[in-house]
Amino acid sequence: MENFGGTKLAILFGTQLLVYLRDDKPGIPFPAMWDFPGGGREGDETPRQCALRETHEEFGIELSETAIVWERVYPSTAGGLPNWFMVAQCEASVPDIRFGDEGQHWQLMDIDTYLSHPQAIGYLKHRLTEYLSAHPA
Repeated sequence: MENFGGTKLAILFGTQLLVYLRDDKPGIPFPAMWDFPGGGREGDETPRQCALRETHEEFGIELSETAIVWERVYPSTAGGLPNWFMVAQCEASVPDIRFGDEGQHWQLMDIDTYLSHPQAIGYLKHRLTEYLSAHPA
């Protein structure tokens, strides 16, 4: 497995997207912006293992690798190791969320609302748009 820095996972429930509002603290990337589950790689985990572990840590959701329907590696936005972006399709019902200790709160947001939201992270909007362009509803 080629080395990578981390992953982000867009989790879709029909036309809704699981997002969380990042903490508003100085010194963190994208403070007070809407983000997806994800984070840095631990040990020798694969990109999918990283995305699923982060999702479990941040939201208490146990997803299987088969829920991931799309993945692509991208150069780092900060000039470091490349990062993976993945999309998971889930059932229409939302599982019990156990929100972790990162971020202010979570919500399901309409995909179009996220894509036009001024507090949505720009590079994530671009990557989600790439997925949606290749997989129209």
